[in-house]
Amino acid sequence: MTRKTRRLILIGTVGAVLAAAVGLVLFALSGEITLYKTPTELIEQPNTEGRRLRIGGLVEVGSVVRKDGGLVEFKVTDTVNAVPVTYRGLLPDLFKEGQGVVAEGKLDQDGLFQADTVLAKHDERYMPKEVVDALKAQGVWEEGQPGGPMPPAAKN
Repeated sequence: MTRKTRRLILIGTVGAVLAAAVGLVLFALSGEITLYKTPTELIEQPNTEGRRLRIGGLVEVGSVVRKDGGLVEFKVTDTVNAVPVTYRGLLPDLFKEGQGVVAEGKLDQDGLFQADTVLAKHDERYMPKEVVDALKAQGVWEEGQPGGPMPPAAKN
């Protein structure tokens, strides 16, 4: 066997091992990937039932209903469409109507989003980039609006 043949066999073997490793990693992570959707995207692509998702937008004003046992029902809107959400547990302190929210969970066949995690914006100037981008794409976002990027710090 010549030196060139041994080198080609080695390169082929290393390539096959790397391809197998990448394939195994992607297969292992495929169950952990959580897609981000806006309410409009969720309504336009209804075949997401049973898959883990993140839905983001604003808590629709007047939609929050607190029930016994820590159950909370509310709607997440992107100002075009709204998706009903149920959540059982403690909500973040900053959760309130009209504020940005990201809920993680699954959509059932009735179109009800069953969240197991709810994240609220952590101060008056921050909103997740995906939510801001979605609102900008719909033409309902104005620069300088609360929830936008932080302005540069003032110099003393």
